[in-house]
Amino acid sequence: MSNQILVKMVLDAWYSKLKSGDVLFDQLSDEQLQNEVAPNRNRGIYLLGHLTGVHDMMLPLLNLGEQLYPQLKEGFIDQPDKSATEIVTASELRQYWKNVNAALENHFNKFGPDDWFQKHNSVSVEDFNQEPHRNKLNVLISRTNHLSYHLGQMVFLKK
Repeated sequence: MSNQILVKMVLDAWYSKLKSGDVLFDQLSDEQLQNEVAPNRNRGIYLLGHLTGVHDMMLPLLNLGEQLYPQLKEGFIDQPDKSATEIVTASELRQYWKNVNAALENHFNKFGPDDWFQKHNSVSVEDFNQEPHRNKLNVLISRTNHLSYHLGQMVFLKK
């Protein structure tokens, strides 16, 4: 299988999950996002912020530039839900979600197939030479699975 076909398959899965996320986030009201996905589990707003923060962190990880919203890391990555005393609103998070994913898409459109098989910024040159699968495409596969997992949790918020 050529690199071009493999990359297309992975990107198609990524964009399919992003579209599912867009649809779900547009369907859920601000009030629904305040609910836990299950008793004693994360709230929808936390998961939206978490996913947005993780995607934002892909920019520097893939050597595409700085994060757009580094402030999300503390409240949605470093801390569990309900730890932060103040978080951004659901409407702000929805906009951040769109902005971050649009920025990623803009960069991804400039990648050639071989660019995806280059090392990401969390792996040293020495380690990458030993483990070439620790590449940018592998990051995208991992983040697609992460997104899919949390979207599966969030469907329980729909009424």
